Amino acid sequence: MVAGEAVDTNAPVWRDKKRYLWLLGLIPPTAIFLALGLVWLFNRIGLEAVAPVWWWIGPLLVYVLLPILDLAFGADGQNPPDEMMEQLENDRYYRWCTYAYIPLQIVTVVVACYLWSADDLGWLGIDGGLGVISKIGLAISVGCVAGIGINTAHELGHKKDELERWLSKITLAQSFYGHFYIEHNRGHHVRVATPEDPASSRFGESFWAFLPRSVWGSMRSSWHLEKARLGRLGKGPWTIHNDVLNAWLMSVVLFGAMIAIFGWEVTPYLVLQAVFGFTLLETVNYLEHYGLLRQRTQSGRFERCTPAHSWNSDHICTNIFLYHLQRHSDHHANPTRRYQTLRSMDIAPTLPSGYASMIMLAYVPPLWRAVMDRKVLAHYDGDITKVNLQPSKREKLLAGYGGAA
Repeated sequence: MVAGEAVDTNAPVWRDKKRYLWLLGLIPPTAIFLALGLVWLFNRIGLEAVAPVWWWIGPLLVYVLLPILDLAFGADGQNPPDEMMEQLENDRYYRWCTYAYIPLQIVTVVVACYLWSADDLGWLGIDGGLGVISKIGLAISVGCVAGIGINTAHELGHKKDELERWLSKITLAQSFYGHFYIEHNRGHHVRVATPEDPASSRFGESFWAFLPRSVWGSMRSSWHLEKARLGRLGKGPWTIHNDVLNAWLMSVVLFGAMIAIFGWEVTPYLVLQAVFGFTLLETVNYLEHYGLLRQRTQSGRFERCTPAHSWNSDHICTNIFLYHLQRHSDHHANPTRRYQTLRSMDIAPTLPSGYASMIMLAYVPPLWRAVMDRKVLAHYDGDITKVNLQPSKREKLLAGYGGAA
């Protein structure tokens, strides 16, 4: 500022309009308590036949309510300005919004185990214990908490703070997916949008083909990454210092404690919720980079990852529940940037709707390909040779789309 220049005290001050909306991200880990209240209420007012529906509150939230809210409220459109970035990064309020998820998540698992094992739920208006269908609904609802919890772990695991890194692994314990902490940060972010990345889906690859490839490939990659790291330190992989093993150990302790307290009958439901939780994560992985490919440079190496290598969405409701995960292009360009500072970028390819809607589309491969294949081709101006193709379908895809190049 030039000496003597007047300061404009009427200049508008930027404010984060979502500041207190981030607290809505705590709805998933508290949804089971809402379900308890609704089950009790419906049983009290004579709607016993309808009451069990509320044990399915997780999928109702993820697959029904969120897509409707995304359609109703649309895109966000607010990006923090450069001059606010440092202040937002250092505002610890946003960190506590993610920290609060973790104890609520753990309490949810404990309450669910009690409900799975209880023989007398008369206080809820239920004669005896829960039926099998209700227990499965409860397991899937708890699995939704686990899946969204993996996203919380994703936010914390990228940070340099040692406490946040440990909180990330604790959050992953419920889904038995602790290796994600290693593979995502040191594997996926290095190999994203290349054929070498198990978590980058390929053009022509269905979600159901992608799921086992990503689950097994990510697990194997995380082990090799940790084995190599420990080898450089002169240590073998079979040590508590192996971050894959100590993360899995947290899951063993959690599951073991629940089985010891509530009995073996909770085991199948613990397994079901964990599988559903990491499957929900892998569905998101599937849609985040579908068909996108980093081109090779003259040296033979892949070009640097840019915002053009991740599918973006700026629908505000899912953004709030997933801590801006949908602003995925900025996240890959700036992995350590905290969620409140992530921006929506015009140069990024954009999904037609929010993640919640696209997840359901991914489950039906013909519908997914009808919507997304043409968007991938449009992103590359119709040149199929620039796309990350499913190897088993490569010749067929080149023959079918080659004329568009």
